Amino acid sequence: MKEIHDDVLKYQLIEESNYKTRFSMDILHDTRLIQVPAGGFIVKEASQPTYLFYLVRGRAKLYASLPNGKVSLIDFFSAPCFIGEIELVDTDHEPRAVQAIEECWCLALPMKQYRPLLLNDATFLRNLCVALSHKNYRNIVSLTQNQSFPLINRLAAFILLTQNCDIYREKHTQAAEYMGVSYRHLLFVIAQFTHDGVLVKQKGGYIIKDKKRLTSLAREMDPLNNFTTLFH
Repeated sequence: MKEIHDDVLKYQLIEESNYKTRFSMDILHDTRLIQVPAGGFIVKEASQPTYLFYLVRGRAKLYASLPNGKVSLIDFFSAPCFIGEIELVDTDHEPRAVQAIEECWCLALPMKQYRPLLLNDATFLRNLCVALSHKNYRNIVSLTQNQSFPLINRLAAFILLTQNCDIYREKHTQAAEYMGVSYRHLLFVIAQFTHDGVLVKQKGGYIIKDKKRLTSLAREMDPLNNFTTLFH
């Protein structure tokens, strides 16, 4: 993670993301532009974030380390959205890791300085409530899909969601746990994708060779999502 001192790019991203409308106060002077490379951390686990982030480009994943040593995927974020808002509201909340799937660009406000101001900003709090309600609805839809569709559809959507530059690298154990299936069942469907030429195994992951097939399978489950924006 590094701060980028480029006012032209910063104000371009501010305008593109409607960042100013999220607040009633003038926050532009103290807003920083942060770049996080793919695989880098926006928030580190158990470490209180220094900033309230507003993701304006890129995708990230939220996960937690469990007492038994396992790592559990919890959720995925795509721009535009706040990151660190729970830690802003609840100082006792133990932060979970937020890791960039692809290069991410964030607008950031110093957390300590702005916490009392933001917690009294009705516009910000209203936007935050709407964002949290959308996140809750998305989680409900995801749970319903997990219960209603076969793994081949869910895995296709998961691969599209987590790929970077047409490479899928998620650990099988974490993917299986996230989708609520057995490790063996997951490997069976991945082997099917490999056999059909949808994926090609390489060291450290899989190359996506047939994006149309994955997208078609994913859209059977989520018709309103064309998934094409996930590819560059």
